[in-house]
Amino acid sequence: MRSEVNPRLADAGLAIAVTLVLAVVIAADPTGRTLFGGYAFALGFGLILLVRRRLPRTTLVVTLLAIFAYYTLDLPPVGMVLPATGALFSAAEQRRTFWSVGSAAVLLGVATYFRLDGSESDAALHGYTFVTELALAAAAIALGVAVRLTREARERSAQIATLTAAEESHAADARMQAERMQIARDLHDTIGHTLSVASLHAGVATEAPDAAAARRALDQVRTATSDALRELRRTVKVLRSDAPSNPQPVLGLASLDPIFDAARTAGLRVETELSVASDALSRSVDAAAYRIVQESLTNVIRHAGAATVRVTAREAGGTLSLRIVDDGGGSRHRSGTGAGIRGMQERAELLGGTLTAQPTPGGFVVDARIPARAEGES
Repeated sequence: MRSEVNPRLADAGLAIAVTLVLAVVIAADPTGRTLFGGYAFALGFGLILLVRRRLPRTTLVVTLLAIFAYYTLDLPPVGMVLPATGALFSAAEQRRTFWSVGSAAVLLGVATYFRLDGSESDAALHGYTFVTELALAAAAIALGVAVRLTREARERSAQIATLTAAEESHAADARMQAERMQIARDLHDTIGHTLSVASLHAGVATEAPDAAAARRALDQVRTATSDALRELRRTVKVLRSDAPSNPQPVLGLASLDPIFDAARTAGLRVETELSVASDALSRSVDAAAYRIVQESLTNVIRHAGAATVRVTAREAGGTLSLRIVDDGGGSRHRSGTGAGIRGMQERAELLGGTLTAQPTPGGFVVDARIPARAEGES
């Protein structure tokens, strides 16, 4: 990356350059007039440039007045524009282009007037022509404008780079937050379901009429808790790893049989009607449908006291319709605003769909409508 030149050093260099150029022109004066005053003015024209950044207009005005004073004292001719090139450049560089152009016009006008009235010598008239001084003024102003535009372009590029970095950081934070929310929802659904099943079978084991029934119930507890532990280990491994995790198999509607079996084992009668082709849903929609059904069945096991639950899934017109209805007498205790239901609603809304969960006269119903194809997925 290119390093910036120290502004003070740049100003000092410009001041020295202007002073030396004027000194050389004064020293070359063929008339043999006193040079001390000319050198003093040359030094003054250089020194005033040291404040050109803070006071560009003052620098320009003082330079013009000094030029008029220089010629009033009948010092060696150096042209009207040459002593002002540094000031013209500085004003244009510091967004004072109008002042710079106006000052150049004044200098050229004064120079032309005195050349045309016959007061200038032939040597001066031929040595500093109007076209030469016009070109010198135009070059100084154009260079100042070019330097300013280059600096502003560099500053804008730096601002764009800063904003881009901030935007990328914000996007990364947003992605991380989305991943955390996804993990939280998955843990809630999976762990909540398996632990609900385990709790139910633990209760069955304590009330089992014989050892065989208790053993079967405890086997179900062991299976459910093993599933929960596997899910926890997988999630912790993902959270601890800095590298992207290996893609996990995506659970979908075709993977619901173990969920239905666990619910049946818990004493529910589960009726299903899954009329969805295997390739009708995109991966994220299929996974969301799985989680919605899983969480709904978990809520039925936990809260409903239901005997029957019916799960219906249909895809038509590019929309997946999910409906989970139970006949639980405990439905009146479910308000439809719990964390699990909020998680289901978030899943549906993230995919552009909707989900409602509310009591009915005969139980509780979860109704979801989700586009079958998530945007950007095949």
